[in-house]
Amino acid sequence: MTKRKFETEVNQLLHLIIHSLYSHKEIFLRELISNASDALDKLKHATLSDEKFKNFPFEPRIDISFDAENSTLDVSDTGIGMNEQDLVEHIGTIARSGTRNFIEQLTGDSKNDLNLIGQFGVGFYSSFMVADKVDVISRKAGEDTAYKWSSDGQGEYEITETERDTAGTTIHLHLNENGKEFASRWGTESVIRKYSNHIPFPIFLHYEDTRYEGEGDERKEVKEQKTDQVNDGSALWKRSKQDLKEEDYKEFYKTISHGAEEPLLYVHTQAEGTLEYTTLFYVPAKAPPDMYYANYASGVKLYVKRVFITDDDKELMPTYLRFVRGIIDSEDLPLNVSRELLQQNRVLAKIKSSSVRKLLDEFKKLADDEEKYAAFYEQYGRPLKEGLYQDFENREKLLELARYKSTKGEGWVSLSAYKERMQPDQKAIYYITGEKEETLRQSPLLEMYREKDIEVLLMDEEIDELVIPSVMKYQDIEFKSINRSDAAEDLKTDKDKEEEKEADPLIGRMKDLLKDDVKDVKASTRLSDSPSCIVVDENDPTVQMQGILKSLGQDKAADIKPILEINPTHAIVSRLKDVQDDGMFEDISRLLLDQALLIEGVELKNPAGFVRRLNAIMDKAL
Repeated sequence: MTKRKFETEVNQLLHLIIHSLYSHKEIFLRELISNASDALDKLKHATLSDEKFKNFPFEPRIDISFDAENSTLDVSDTGIGMNEQDLVEHIGTIARSGTRNFIEQLTGDSKNDLNLIGQFGVGFYSSFMVADKVDVISRKAGEDTAYKWSSDGQGEYEITETERDTAGTTIHLHLNENGKEFASRWGTESVIRKYSNHIPFPIFLHYEDTRYEGEGDERKEVKEQKTDQVNDGSALWKRSKQDLKEEDYKEFYKTISHGAEEPLLYVHTQAEGTLEYTTLFYVPAKAPPDMYYANYASGVKLYVKRVFITDDDKELMPTYLRFVRGIIDSEDLPLNVSRELLQQNRVLAKIKSSSVRKLLDEFKKLADDEEKYAAFYEQYGRPLKEGLYQDFENREKLLELARYKSTKGEGWVSLSAYKERMQPDQKAIYYITGEKEETLRQSPLLEMYREKDIEVLLMDEEIDELVIPSVMKYQDIEFKSINRSDAAEDLKTDKDKEEEKEADPLIGRMKDLLKDDVKDVKASTRLSDSPSCIVVDENDPTVQMQGILKSLGQDKAADIKPILEINPTHAIVSRLKDVQDDGMFEDISRLLLDQALLIEGVELKNPAGFVRRLNAIMDKAL
């Protein structure tokens, strides 16, 4: 006998599940049946693709039985099974990374937490909501020894050798007061039909049926053991779309997502012709919690002729669609296709390409409903922007799906809507990048564009800095960053040029003074209310991009100097021309630079100098 302690995360998880989700206790049965189905999938695949299992006897089934008198419930399968090491890895610890983060996300909102538990693949532990003790008896296919894992969920478990006639796993639950209702035919059958009807293997319920025979004094009670199949046992995605109702799709989604929420949308495709395949994809209403993890879990399962192949191959969907859940079932792939072959397989590449186009088309249809699309975009806008960078083939479709904040309103704006609102002589799509939307809305860089009633897109996500320069154009209209020195050149008037020329002597004097801190000093045509602003040279990274580069360890970004632009018509700048006191001139010039840096969120190199100069100016003013 081997006695072990649960890892810390398992203990925390058990406590949260037992005390937070008791109102949804029936989901334990859905989770155990789902695990049994996965085990059957794995053994089925092995018998068709692995030589050592070619002659292995495989009769796929899930059997559920109960003992009302002793309050026990058994869920048994004839699947791949587990040995001692598997039991430790799959039940004693949580292999999925990000579990600590997952535990921190549990809120006490039982509906929300229920979905998180399913998404993180830890549904087995929900057994302890209804059981004082859980035994797992398992024998791995191809091995002779069976093992029994036992725990009361209080911090420890033990593993002993035992007997089992065939490969597979049996979960034996010693039901507590919360779980006694499941030691009955009706309590169990209704849950199976609700949550597991679409499991593609037969689920048999064993129960004792009581009937009465005879009449009068001869009437007697007859008990008979019965076994009924209680699920359809067919692959839902292979059924004709005409035979399926919206409710069927939603319930199937709950099965594969291990959650209670309905999907945002679903797409069912049955292709025939050169390639024959079926796909059923869902978009969750909320983004998967591991969406931004480098080792996120793939949400798409691959089947070949209804035989499960894999559910952890990230080649099935491009990374920017990693939030999609569902199934690909091909009639043309070989059953023994390896992961390496999948990456280069032309059939799968065509299915993947077609599936991506189909999904993007569905997103486009969703965009017709602004409210629904806004909810979708709040969850998945950033991954779609990744697609602009990654997926050149579908870039035009993705550009139509992209949305941005704008100076023309508070909501999301599409590029097509921006184009419709462009001024008659406007030649570019103008945008500004930075860390926060509210800061961008107050940026002095916007002053000229507001004056000329030119819309500017507000891009407050880091990914915009990476994506937009690579996209360059939308329908032949160039993107222009107003953070850059050249953005205002095509909007200059003759009057602007005249004012710039008049400011030349002042600019020359400021250049000499600030040459170690700025790349250049220029008269600005973009400012109306503010005295100064900073921009970057055409080929230099913006302030936000410099921050990204620094965070990646590229310290050279700190050496990039900004361009200071001053407003020749502003009262402060006008009066600065006449300041003869060199000390005063320097203080005001440096304050104009420092305030422009602060507005852009740049950390001052010498905050003490800034305060000293500010105090000196206030002293003179008073």
